[in-house]
Amino acid sequence: MLKKAMLALAIAVVIAALSAGAVTAVSYAPPQFGPPRSEQSQQQREIEEHMLKEANKKRQEEIREDTQKLFQLASELKEAVGKTNEHVLSLDVVKKAEEVEKLAKKVKEKMREGVGRPPEPQSTPSPRPPFGPP
Repeated sequence: MLKKAMLALAIAVVIAALSAGAVTAVSYAPPQFGPPRSEQSQQQREIEEHMLKEANKKRQEEIREDTQKLFQLASELKEAVGKTNEHVLSLDVVKKAEEVEKLAKKVKEKMREGVGRPPEPQSTPSPRPPFGPP
């Protein structure tokens, strides 16, 4: 029973981590001190945008690396669980599951900490009222 639960947890974590490409980054805009954005020179804006892009590239690369590590750990966990029997669960298996959980949490946090300006809001059509009397 515990063996199946550990395996299910590991697989769920790996699937969640691998679906990182479908996650939209949450953006953070630091507080502005100094002149308003409209008064900044074009060059300053370009430098800022370049820095934000580089920070996002670095964060994305870290997510990819951590996801690969997560996949490797989950595979090792699956193999270790496969070697145990229904009466014995080794301490290594428990430690491996904790490593998977810790790394999955780290990947999840990195996915949420997007850098830069928030994406432009997309206009969605307003819902129409139903036809006929209520």
